[in-house]
Amino acid sequence: MIDQIAIACTGAAAVWCSQDSRASVRRWACILGTIGQPFWFYAAYTAEQWGILATCFLYSYGWARGVWTYWVRRGV
Repeated sequence: MIDQIAIACTGAAAVWCSQDSRASVRRWACILGTIGQPFWFYAAYTAEQWGILATCFLYSYGWARGVWTYWVRRGV
């Protein structure tokens, strides 16, 4: 139950931030998406949804690209 709440909250917040007109808000989308990933992994694994579990890795890679672009590389 907690995993579903976390998935809904972080997912909706990430999508909301990703569509904001301000770059200062958009950069938070990847952080929120990344925070939600462990809950996705847990939910997919415990439900034995192997296709969703594989997709979690793709989403994690996508969110990691955002973290690199907006947070790590930004300082370079």
